Amino acid sequence: MKTTDFNHRVQIEKLIVEDHPTKVRIYDYLVGKLTTISSRKGIKKALSRNQVYLNGDLAKSGDFVRQGDAIVICENEIVQHKDFDIELNVVYEDDELAVVEKPSGIPVSGNTFKTLQNALPQHLKLSQAFDYLPAPLPVHRLDLLTHGLVVVAKTHSTRINLGKQFEKREVSKKYHAIVQGRLQGKGSLNTSIEGKQAKTYFHSLGVYPSVKNKWISLIELSPVSGRKHQLRIHLSRLGFPIIGDQRYGEKGNTLKHKGLFLAAVGIQFQHPKSGEIIDLNIPAPNKFQRFLEREEKWVQRILERKKEV
Repeated sequence: MKTTDFNHRVQIEKLIVEDHPTKVRIYDYLVGKLTTISSRKGIKKALSRNQVYLNGDLAKSGDFVRQGDAIVICENEIVQHKDFDIELNVVYEDDELAVVEKPSGIPVSGNTFKTLQNALPQHLKLSQAFDYLPAPLPVHRLDLLTHGLVVVAKTHSTRINLGKQFEKREVSKKYHAIVQGRLQGKGSLNTSIEGKQAKTYFHSLGVYPSVKNKWISLIELSPVSGRKHQLRIHLSRLGFPIIGDQRYGEKGNTLKHKGLFLAAVGIQFQHPKSGEIIDLNIPAPNKFQRFLEREEKWVQRILERKKEV
């Protein structure tokens, strides 16, 4: 449902036209002057969606502006929320943003009801900022099968700022994974993905004996780029596929019904408003430790049987 009534719209940005040397249309004037809309294409869409008001009236792209005119950008439409009821750990929250722990098996967003995005409204407080979002929005993706930290924007300006930080690779992310094989030490993986540069740093946290795989390894991963399935592809190419990876693992040797042993356990970024460095960490899911303990017990059981023989 859309409305053109200015008094019933959510205002996300306002500016007053300054003196301009030449006669200029609003479409051209707004380029580079808005915080919430950064591109010419975005301004065109906002005008076509009846989001832009000039002195309280709906603006058209051909309208001219004068010194002292008030331009207001409004929310696109009244959002109808779909609340998806799940338990959700809120790791951090303030009036601008939040960081939540996404369960594995739940998509961040998409054309389906059971998404993280639809679970956010009932777990997060509505922002009191002037450019608040009617519903909080995730600012980056995390694979369906990956557990871990997701950053959520609660205002328009924060969403844009965080989006730029991710785009410029200014956000540091840390993952834990359990892989097949004996992977020791540390290093980097640089093979391209779909023709695009991709780089991942890895650091072995421990190597454990395994009945089925001989060895399994717990590793820490720090992706520099953010290609789709980057960590899964890089580790598979290296010869150490992630446990439970049905797509990139060894055929006939993938753990079923336990999910993917990959978790986003750390994230660091600059707060869009305060400039403070937000550095958050969570432990890997309980299934990581349970799996390592189960593998250890199986190995011990086999060794005991051999001694009995």
